[in-house]
Amino acid sequence: MGRNLQNDERLRPVDLARGHGLSTQAIRNYEEAGILPAADRTPHGYRAYTPLHARALDAFLALVPGHGHHTATSIMRAVNEGAVDEAFRLIDESHAQLLDDRRTLQAVENALRDLAPTTSTPDPTASGPGGTFIGPLAEELGLRPATLRKWERAGLVRPPRDPLTGYRVYDEAAVRDARLTHQLRRGGYLLEQIAPLIAQVRAAGGLEPLEAALRDWHGRLSARGRAMLAGAAELEAYLRERG
Repeated sequence: MGRNLQNDERLRPVDLARGHGLSTQAIRNYEEAGILPAADRTPHGYRAYTPLHARALDAFLALVPGHGHHTATSIMRAVNEGAVDEAFRLIDESHAQLLDDRRTLQAVENALRDLAPTTSTPDPTASGPGGTFIGPLAEELGLRPATLRKWERAGLVRPPRDPLTGYRVYDEAAVRDARLTHQLRRGGYLLEQIAPLIAQVRAAGGLEPLEAALRDWHGRLSARGRAMLAGAAELEAYLRERG
C-alpha cells in the first residue's frame, strides 16, 4: 500500500471497498470466505476493519491472477487460520502446475516440429501400417474413448473406417491430430479454437499455422509466472504485517 500501517486505525467497509474498487458486499463476502481476518465489531454491531485487512485484501487480489480465485482463497484462508505451511504447499502446487504447463507447451512444439508434410487425404479404405484402434489410442493419451469420439464429431480427428468391420482405424494422420488436440486441450484451448488450427496443420503440414497460438501460449505462461511473483510479494508483506 506504500505507507506505514497502523493497525489501530479503523476502516469502515466502504473505506476498504472504495480503496480496492470493490463493493461493500464483496468485502463482507471475502470476510465470510476467510480471505480477510474476522473484523471487530463496534458497540452498534458494525464491522470495523484495519489496515491489516487492507493488506490482506492487497495480497488476495495480487494472488488471483497467478493462482486463480479458488486457490488464492484457499491460500488466504490457510494464512488467516494460522496454517502457513498449508498456504505454502498450495503455492508450491501452483508453481508445479505452471512448470507442467510449460513442459506441455514444449511437448506441443516438439510434436509440431516432427510433423512430416502431408498433402494427400488418407485413403479411408486402408488402415496402413501402424494403424491403431480407438481403445489403445485412448489409453495411450489417458483419455476415454468417448472423448476421441467427441473430437471426431467436432472435426478434430478423422479416423478412416475399416471396410470389413467398420471399426475406426487411426492412421498416422489421425493419431497426429489426436495428439495435437490432446496437447492443445491441456494448454487451455477450447475445441472451437482448436478446430481451425488442426485444419490449417492438415492443409499446410507444418508448424507455421500454430506459431501465433504458440506465441500467445508462451505469453500467457509468462504472465502467470510474473503474476505469481507479484502475489508472493504482497503475501509476504501481509505475513510480515501479521507479525
